[in-house]
Amino acid sequence: MIIVDEILVSDALKDTFFACNLHACHGDCCVEGDAGAPLEENEISILEDYLDDIKPYMDEEGIQVVEKTGVFDYDIEGDYATPLVNDRACAFLYEENEIRYCAIEKAWSEGKIPFQKPISCHLYPIRLDKVGDTIAVNYHKWPICAPALVAGKAKGEPLYVYLKSPLVRKFGNQWYEKLVLAMK
Repeated sequence: MIIVDEILVSDALKDTFFACNLHACHGDCCVEGDAGAPLEENEISILEDYLDDIKPYMDEEGIQVVEKTGVFDYDIEGDYATPLVNDRACAFLYEENEIRYCAIEKAWSEGKIPFQKPISCHLYPIRLDKVGDTIAVNYHKWPICAPALVAGKAKGEPLYVYLKSPLVRKFGNQWYEKLVLAMK
């Protein structure tokens, strides 16, 4: 464990090589699990504001869920999370050629909204945990992501490099530069 500006960072971010391989996993991280993706409070209002722009990319079942329950739900710890379709799949996904993708990110990539996707999704397989008054940045190991470990090892890309963009988005460029120095 290292500390960068009072944020705890797991050594696994340096020791784990990772690169998503959607053709192997089919985006199962958006379907499996015991809750939707964690949401930060400010992300709820963003999703509410842009829901009409996101809906055209969503599967019909997901649209029905958000129209009935709203853009968020609660996980077992009472934290905000994306709602689920049939207690399984994220309501904000769509499927194309048997691969699941994020409808929020699709709307963003087509210039319809200024919000890429929830930071928890962008950071995955990194999970942020509260430890007292600080944040811990941890690697969430999950069998679904086994193909990403193989692809990451082939590329020689540690997790903190692979996830540079979301780490900068969450903590800022200066923090990330300090992280890189600490990892070396």
